[in-house]
Amino acid sequence: MRRVAGLVPAPTLPLSRVPPFLLSTEEGWTGGSLEGLRPYALLCLLCLLLYAPGLAAIPPLDRDEARFAQATRQMLETGDFIRIRFQDEARNKKPVGIHWLQAASVTAFSTPESPAIWPYRLPSATAATVAVMLTFAFGTRLLGSRLAGFIGAVLLASGLGLVAEAHVAKSDAALLAAVVAGQGALGSVYTAVRTGRPVPWSLLLVFWVAEAVATLFKGPPGPLLALLTVTALSIADRDVRWIRQLRPIAGVFVALLIVAPWIVAIELATDGGFLSDSILHDLLPKLIGAQESHGAPPGSYAVVVIAGFWPGSLFIVPALAVGLRRSHAPAQRFLLAWLVPAWILLELVPTKLPHYVLPLYPALALLAGYALAEGFDKPFSGVGRLFDSVVKVLWGLVTAAFAAALIAAPVWFCGIYSPAALVAAALLLGLTLLLLWRASPPLRVAGFVAALAASSVLPAALAVIPELDPLWLSRSAAALVAQQPPARAKVVMSVGYSEPSLVFLLGTRTRLVTAAPGDLQLRGAGLALVNDHYDAEFRQSLAARGLGTRAIDSVTGLDYSAGGRRLVMTLYDLEPH
Repeated sequence: MRRVAGLVPAPTLPLSRVPPFLLSTEEGWTGGSLEGLRPYALLCLLCLLLYAPGLAAIPPLDRDEARFAQATRQMLETGDFIRIRFQDEARNKKPVGIHWLQAASVTAFSTPESPAIWPYRLPSATAATVAVMLTFAFGTRLLGSRLAGFIGAVLLASGLGLVAEAHVAKSDAALLAAVVAGQGALGSVYTAVRTGRPVPWSLLLVFWVAEAVATLFKGPPGPLLALLTVTALSIADRDVRWIRQLRPIAGVFVALLIVAPWIVAIELATDGGFLSDSILHDLLPKLIGAQESHGAPPGSYAVVVIAGFWPGSLFIVPALAVGLRRSHAPAQRFLLAWLVPAWILLELVPTKLPHYVLPLYPALALLAGYALAEGFDKPFSGVGRLFDSVVKVLWGLVTAAFAAALIAAPVWFCGIYSPAALVAAALLLGLTLLLLWRASPPLRVAGFVAALAASSVLPAALAVIPELDPLWLSRSAAALVAQQPPARAKVVMSVGYSEPSLVFLLGTRTRLVTAAPGDLQLRGAGLALVNDHYDAEFRQSLAARGLGTRAIDSVTGLDYSAGGRRLVMTLYDLEPH
């Protein structure tokens, strides 16, 4: 095993006590566990285990996911794959890339009429898996170690932030895959230049195509991250000449060939409204203020990462310590340039959401993978030891909170105990103790990390979250509508409840109206779902028009997107207008 200055190699087990499938010829191991395609197969299985459960069982989430999915459905319904709309409202916020992927998935596996959400989520789960594979491939290339690349990929795959995004029909997991491709190619170019090796043209093509694809998924964040990384490396090395190896003029031309056609098309289709709306009404407000009540002070991400990168967040301090000690090496210098400048910038931006730092997790995962592969045993002193202790305490609290949430959520929301949750919480705590007690050898650590993630994700996605009926008010309301004769349920009005998930579950023609709907809104409506806070006003407004209502049934739940207020939704049968 290689040694790093200041590090003490972790103790290893006698070979007779190590399972054969954990033995490798790399890093002083024997066997072939990380040779050939085997690590890719293992990572695929891990991603399948973590990302597939819950894709179909968890209802559509408010509000972003349901808006994304509904906009894709309307593309399929209208045949317009340029404009992005939610019902009659233009969504000039994010680019079109994820909608095209979702449309392809729905075309292959479902129909636009179906209320199933999983085909819209499938691109996110697939993209998360691709990001993990690319992290292993580029991590191995950068660090010169399959063991380090594999552990880094396991840490990334198991991180709850990525697990969550893999289950949501939004653009963040797809952006991550494009970012890993672009940053991996950029790092390979940088290390090749610094070690005097030729730069293959294929790496340059991957880099510029990845930047273009990232732009189509979410706009500036992908290219901005690459620019920050290049700037940081150039400043640290006091050398900008290496940038010429990226062939920036030809590369920008290639990227424009990919991005420009849709930009021109959407600008023409929206009379120039898309770019102005996305920049002036979405991007800039997030940079200068806390948009949509998502503000938080600087330093918030340093705390959020304990949960977002859990369970790999246990190794944050070793990752940074070893990375800094090896910062003279091109690979570690590149990973730090990927991680640190962008993290500082995000901490300074007033609007903060957990998924904003997701594109930085691969760099952190590879730094941690390298530290674990090299072996370390109390490599800290002074401030480093203090930070490591603080992180471990916070990590332990997060772990305990996850275990408690598995048990408490069914009790709190449904008044029942879940045996599966009790078993899962006990397993989670037991694996935690094993990881803290036997944090070696490296592949065993990776196995414990994967097992910890699985022990929390599987029960949550399969047995706990889907069964929290009070949280899924739209699902309950849609099920009530589905019980009615098709002719009567042709057009449904929702009075005082405008969550996008209801539109997705009931269909595009669902009308979101106030307590006093107009004549056009009433025309052709057969049923009305009415928020109890607006019930009396709604019935009075109909009575003034000489219309009657008949209460069919009601459902009760929480509107978690509106502060968790309790609502009773009554389904009324309406006289035709």
